This record gives sequence, structure tokens and C-alpha cells, in this order.
Amino acid sequence: MNSPDTAAGNTAAAPICSAKGCRADAVWVLAWNNPKLHTPERRKTWLACEEHREHLSSFLDVRSFLKEVVTLTEWESRGPGPDAS
Repeated sequence: MNSPDTAAGNTAAAPICSAKGCRADAVWVLAWNNPKLHTPERRKTWLACEEHREHLSSFLDVRSFLKEVVTLTEWESRGPGPDAS
């Protein structure tokens, strides 16, 4: 998941929204893939706060990349999946 805090090694920080410039806590996971680059089962993820969920979902959906939108809690309860990043 896209989180600068986890990339920097600070795993205690809450995941944040992937929208440019947003520092709000993530509530949603947008699972997607680019069929020109990824196998059909591959899932990349963006995180979204309440405010940016619709905008980010629309961006991916217009390109036919969006596969699923679920709450962060639900996504985390599933455990790590193959090839998810």
C-alpha cells in the first residue's frame, strides 16, 4: 500500500490517503491493475480517505483499472495476498 511512513520504516503510523497532498487517515483500499502491465490476478492498491475515495475510484474506473473497493479493515483482515502491493 502506498504509505510514505511505512516506506521510511515508521510502521507505527496509520496508513494515509494516496491522493496527492492528502495526509488524512486511510479508510478505503482501492484494488486495481493495469491489464497491459499486470496479470489478471495481480492487485495493486491505493488508499483513500472518505473525501478522496470517489475521486480516486473514478480515476481508476475510467481507465478500466479498478477491480474492488473495500474498507481498510476488511482488506487487512484478509491477510497478505499474492502479488498485492
